[in-house]
Amino acid sequence: MSKPANPRRLKPAEAMAKATTLRVSPRKLNLVAQSIRGLKVQRALNELEFSHKRIARDVRKALYSAISNAENNHNLDIDSLVVAEAYVGKNLVMKRFAARARGRASRIQKPFSEITIVVRELGEAA
Repeated sequence: MSKPANPRRLKPAEAMAKATTLRVSPRKLNLVAQSIRGLKVQRALNELEFSHKRIARDVRKALYSAISNAENNHNLDIDSLVVAEAYVGKNLVMKRFAARARGRASRIQKPFSEITIVVRELGEAA
């Protein structure tokens, strides 16, 4: 006997992609996530393409993955997709030490983040 399948967390007209261990602080990543929330998918891709932030390239990959999931796994129309949610979470933090004056050392923290992008298909009425 096998375990029963977990119910799907998303609505039928939604698809999700998650990018983990992005080498950027959650605060900086959230600035990029804010710029694409609520936009149509094509507009969000353009926004990320011409963004000056380094991490926008990785967010763009995650958005492409969400679009592909919507098209291939859930048979959604990619022309009517909207970025419904884009939220950021913390991940691990690498701790390093830097030499300071008088034989001391100070801690350097190198944080990692993760981003989750949910795309939703707009209905015909919208």
